[in-house]
Amino acid sequence: MNEEAGSKIRVLVVDDEPAILKVLGIELKLSGYEVITTTSGAEAIELVRNQEPDIVLLDVVMPETSGLEVLQQVRKFSQVPIIIFTGHPTVIKLALQNGATESISKPFDPDLLVAKMRLVLHPHRIGRAQNGVQRQDPHR
Repeated sequence: MNEEAGSKIRVLVVDDEPAILKVLGIELKLSGYEVITTTSGAEAIELVRNQEPDIVLLDVVMPETSGLEVLQQVRKFSQVPIIIFTGHPTVIKLALQNGATESISKPFDPDLLVAKMRLVLHPHRIGRAQNGVQRQDPHR
């Protein structure tokens, strides 16, 4: 993961609505992430292959190449975490069955999406915090 190499976590955001890309791009950059955006499902597949993002935020319902098609194609060569989002709750189950890591329904609060991303990227940190396990300071 890029974070461990000392660089920012790279997030690919895929949505056919430019306004959503803009809002998410700003929110993610303010939260310290490197952001790549596209409105094209076909381009998203190539970006996953060439840019190797740490996580993908993927709209399901898009023209031409749907988010489900992107998901199926990406899963042929990558296990990158993918959080799908859609305004169609019936599609969520299908996306999860096809390899989506997590889902969120539109409309959503960008802060909630960032929190869900952190949970997907760092489940061990969340689990430790919830179980009351804290890291010991070796200098104590």
